[in-house]
Formats: sequence, structure tokens, C-alpha cells
Amino acid sequence: MSRTAAVNSWDEFTQLREIVVGDATHARVPRMTDPSAWLACYPTLTPAELGAVHQGEFPRQVIEESNEDLAELVETLRELGVKTHRPPAVDHRREFTSPDWSADGYISYCPRDITLIVGSTIIEVPSPMRSRYFEVFNLRPMFQDYLREGAGWIAGPRPQLRDELYEWDDLGRPLLGEAEPVFDAANVLRLGRDLFYQISRSGNELGMRWLASTLHLIDPELRLHPLRGVYGYTHIDSTIALLRPGLVLLNPERITPDAVPEPFDTWDILWCPEMATAPTALPHTLSERWISMNLLMVNPDTAIVDATQPALLRALESKGITVIPRRLRHARVLGGGFHCVTLDIVRDGGKEDYLS
Repeated sequence: MSRTAAVNSWDEFTQLREIVVGDATHARVPRMTDPSAWLACYPTLTPAELGAVHQGEFPRQVIEESNEDLAELVETLRELGVKTHRPPAVDHRREFTSPDWSADGYISYCPRDITLIVGSTIIEVPSPMRSRYFEVFNLRPMFQDYLREGAGWIAGPRPQLRDELYEWDDLGRPLLGEAEPVFDAANVLRLGRDLFYQISRSGNELGMRWLASTLHLIDPELRLHPLRGVYGYTHIDSTIALLRPGLVLLNPERITPDAVPEPFDTWDILWCPEMATAPTALPHTLSERWISMNLLMVNPDTAIVDATQPALLRALESKGITVIPRRLRHARVLGGGFHCVTLDIVRDGGKEDYLS
């Protein structure tokens, strides 16, 4: 695989060359009568608690300040020599229907959630959230350009997202069933020829089976490792962050020292310090405080990190990582840190075997 390909991203940490940054414009909370929105946004809330949740477009201050922070991130990346794209957000105010359901839109803040890059292949994933059905459309012009330049471009089975996909726990909260393959790209971490897939409320077992079969078609040497029982709610990147080969950042609230997933149990483990918290613009947030450990590696020695977390900055520096502190003032409200709000297109790394 040429390292100068239009699309080339095999991992989370080698030298970054090209990236997409999200846009908070039109970000909104979908109506909670939709079980897929409840499941994706507030899976821990009971039916009684859900009634107090803000629905509709986020406050103007949240959107404007988030876009200011994203613009600063873009400027930082460009100063570091990274080619950076900022496609305009989808107009999430528009409603849409299928033969089985109707939904309103959600967000374009987190492009990492809905697109998985594996080497030179772009994979549009089958998200279990109805409100994300057309979210990827703002990236389509870029994907078409990459296709013309030689990248691969595929999409998961278009999900039906019927009511039978969603099950219920004893407290009346939605769960993700196995009626069809669905998952978010942010359930996946990439490590050269090895990928890790978290089974959770945003990625089911059947979705993992589809991804495994697809990866085999892309390259039979690729290996997909399931992560079960690690974090049952949504995405993986506020639980495990790959910093460089042999060094991993882990969430101590979700992973205990005697239950570190293989192969990370033989790596140098940096346990994330307790996160500093501040009041949020809304009482109910899309992410917990641990979203602040959601960082972006520019290369194995440089990370863009939440500026409000001095303990984390010091911990990373203790491992020889240069930190670039930046802010995402509404990361918890909008549900995304620096890894979430970006999608790396080109990194220098290849299909390396980091586990042998």
C-alpha cells in the first residue's frame, strides 16, 4: 500500500497528514419518543428522567462557542502541517421518514462516529440511530473525490432500524438487539492490521460479524478483536486511547487492573487521572466527564488534549508526549472530544503488525 495514497489511515497515532473536522451548526437533540435516539443519546436515563431532557436545537451559545473551538482546532492542525477539511454541516432541522418510522436530524459534530477508514478504504457504517441516517451526506463530495483518486469506498448494509431492533431492560430503558447488523465507527479502534470492536449499545454482535467479513474481503491479513464487557453504553474512545505502540491510556472507572483486555495487558498502561469537571450549559449531557480523555494523537509524540485537564496533561508528559492544550467548551453537552470531532484520512503508518 502506497503511503502517498489519497486515503491511508491504519491506526490512531502515526504522523497525521490529512483530517476532517466536524461542524456544530444545526446540532440538535432528536425527539426522545424515538427509541434509537434515547439509546444513542441518554442510555442511562430512566423513562421518568428522560422527560426533563432538552430536545430540539442546542442553545445558540453552545453552537457558536463550539464552532469557535473547532475553528481553533483547524488552525492548530494547519499550523502543524496537517491538511484539514471542514465540510459544512447537514441541515438537521429537516425531518425524514422510512416506511417504518420517522425521525428528525442530529449532529455533524462527530464525523468519527459514522465513517471508518481502514487503510485506503472508506467504510460508511450502518449506525443504529435513525437520526444519523443521512448524516454522512456532507462528507460524500469528499468521498467521491477520494474515489476518483483511487480510494476504495463501501457502505454497510442499509439498516431498516425497525422497532424490533430495540429491546428493553428492567428499568424500561432501550437496549440494542440483534435483528440486523448495526454499529457506529466509534466502536472501533485501529492498530495496523488489528482492529478492536466494542460490543455495546452502539454496536451489536451482528455488526461485528459483518465488519469482520468485510475486512477479510479488503485484506485477509486483517484481524478483528471483540471487546465484550468493557463498556456497555456507547463508543470506545473515552475508555481506551492508543497513544503509540506499547502505550495505552485506559479509563480506570470502566477497566480494572485485573480485567485489562488482551493484548493491552502486556503494554505500558497509563491510567487516566480523575477528570476535572465544570458546570455544563445543559443539565443532561450526551457524554460523561470521561469525554475529556478523548484526545487526538498528531504523531506518537504529540497529542491535542483538553486544556481543562491539567492532571491528564502531566500524565501524558510523564510518558514523553508533548501536549497541545486546546478547548472544546461543550464537549460533554455535544458528546465529543478531539478524537470524536475528527476523522483522519491520511497517516504515515501502514498495515503494521504491532502485536507479534
